[in-house]
This record gives sequence, C-alpha cells and structure tokens, in this order.
Amino acid sequence: RKALNRWTAFVLGTEYVHAAARLCPRSRQEKKRHDQTFDLGQRVHETEYPSLPRPVNPLTKRTIEPAHKFEINLESDSFSVAKFELFLRYQTTIHKEHESRWKHSDFKRFLCSGIKQKTVKHTITQEDGSTTTVERKLGSYHQCYRLDGKLVAVAVLDLLPHSVSSVYIFHGLYIYIYTDLDSYDPEYEKFELGKISAMREIALTQEMHFQHYYMGILPPFSFNLNLDDLYISIYIYAKRNPETFEWHSLDEVFAPKLDKQRYFSTSGQQVPDVYEDIPDEDAMSLFDLHMPGVLTVQQLKSTVDLDHWHLLIRGMLVEMIDLVGWETSSVKNPQAIKGIVAELAATLGPEVVKNSAVVMFQS
Repeated sequence: RKALNRWTAFVLGTEYVHAAARLCPRSRQEKKRHDQTFDLGQRVHETEYPSLPRPVNPLTKRTIEPAHKFEINLESDSFSVAKFELFLRYQTTIHKEHESRWKHSDFKRFLCSGIKQKTVKHTITQEDGSTTTVERKLGSYHQCYRLDGKLVAVAVLDLLPHSVSSVYIFHGLYIYIYTDLDSYDPEYEKFELGKISAMREIALTQEMHFQHYYMGILPPFSFNLNLDDLYISIYIYAKRNPETFEWHSLDEVFAPKLDKQRYFSTSGQQVPDVYEDIPDEDAMSLFDLHMPGVLTVQQLKSTVDLDHWHLLIRGMLVEMIDLVGWETSSVKNPQAIKGIVAELAATLGPEVVKNSAVVMFQS
C-alpha cells in the first residue's frame, strides 16, 4: 500500500491532486470507502492515464494534466529495440553482465518466443449460480509500463489456462526489492516498481478471472523468509509438498521452519534430514575423492565457464550466476546447487558443458 501511495503521489503530482479534489470531487461515501478500504483493483489503476478524471481550469478552460503520463499495456511478446535496450541496461546494471553477453537473438530466445497467443471462451459462474461467458487471452505477453511515453519496465507474463505466471521483469528504475545496490537511478529508489508490478499482475489475474497468480520458484537453497517485510506473504499462501503433492499455507508456522532447516515434511512421516548428521564419506565432495577422469577444482576453473552454464527452467535458459546464493557458494559443497553443478561439469568435461544445459528442477 505504501509503495502504491508513493508512486501515485509521484505520477499525479500535488497540483493535479488538489485540482482533481476540488473540480472532480468524490462523493462522501466514495471518499470514506477509499480512505478506509484498500481496494487493490481500484488502487492499481489510479495512476493510469486513461483512468484519470480530467479537471478543467475554470479560468483558462484548459485541462489540468498529471505530473506524469503513466500507461500500462498488455502487448505481444514481440521484439523491439526499445525493449532490448531496456533489458540490456537492466542486465548490465543489476546483474553486472557485459553488454557482449546479450545479442538480439539471445533476447528474443529468452523473453520473446514464449507460448503461442490465442483467445478462448471462458465461462464464469456467479454467486447466484448464473453463468457468463467471456473471452480470455492465453499465451506469453509483455506488460509494458511507459512513463511520459518512455518504456520504463516490461513484465513478461505467461497467461495459462488457470493462472497468470510472472516470468521476468526488467526495468529502468531502481526497484529490485531483493537487491541492495550502491547506485541505480537513486531518484526512483523509493518507488519499488517490483511491488507495484506484482500488485498490477494480481489485479490482472482477478480482472481476467484466473484462479491463481504464480510468482515463480523460491530457490530451495536460499530460504530467507521475513513475513513482516515481504508483501508476497499476503498473496503466496502455499508451497508444494514433494511427498504428497499437497499445498500448504506459507504462514507464521510454516515459514520459520524453512528458515531453520532445509527440509521440512508436513506429511506426518519421520523423514530423515538429508542435510544433517550425514556420515563424513557421504558428505565429501567428489573433488575430495580424486576419481580418475574427473577434473580437479583447478582444472574445472581454468577450462569451464561454470557461471555461464545454462540451466533450463520452464522452457527458459538462465545462467547459473543468476541463481540466488551462487556467488557466495563453494564448488566443494556437495549439498549446494553450485557444488552439484560443479561435480556434474567436472564429470562431463568442458566440451560437453560448452554445448549443453542442465535440467535440474522438473515439474
């Protein structure tokens, strides 16, 4: 709510807000409802230019415009130079990648060649039992955010039969809620477009009558869940149990257990903790066993670019270095993803690694 309020104040500006309140006033009932109730669907559209009232200055007869023109459009996941340049800036600034890492073809393959788009008929059952048929878009789309005509953010979305899946977002503002940077458009630091875009996507999920909003994968090696600080706890209620394939509330009871231990079962079975009390010989890294034909750590580092080996997730290729905790992990930790990948690369060799990708998380 605070993020939306800050963004609204920035986009509309004091002059417009005062003029709209005076010349296009809400009714007393509307004002009370607005002040006392947080309506997500209403709040996320408050700054969008097509939704704004147009107060007219009674003296000049001119329309009073907001401080900024903010527009959001759901568009095809097609390639454009503007999208690529924004993406390149994001990758080089946020992820510290060199510009040469990304070509037009790489960007197209990564974020512009998703699921085929189509429109289907969807039947909605109302509370009174009546039904309504609406058209629903399916496929991969780009939700584009423009400020004063300039593309400032692109959210890559997969509209699936029952859910909206948030694939990726890249932007030109400082708003990555999990990143602490020294400098990146500090003027916009406080606006947290990551939160704003997530709320906008939740509203899209509701408006298009999807059942679920899927924010992605929580890396199993980096549980840092703070339900007091992260807005996502309000909207992400479950984590799938790999034994029973049930979903459980990610609440004040469940989350702390994942903070303290890497494996937690709710099935009632006494499942051994594979991360604790492991005999030394099983906990040893493959590099400590000196197996013939397996690269040593030194050979691995000199012949294999492990950071940029690809990982295939949901049909998309991402680089290992983009995984949470990758840079601080050790190749000799057999229970960390970096250690697992390093052992695999040392066994396969540099030629195979160079022309392959890793499939690790199967759904």
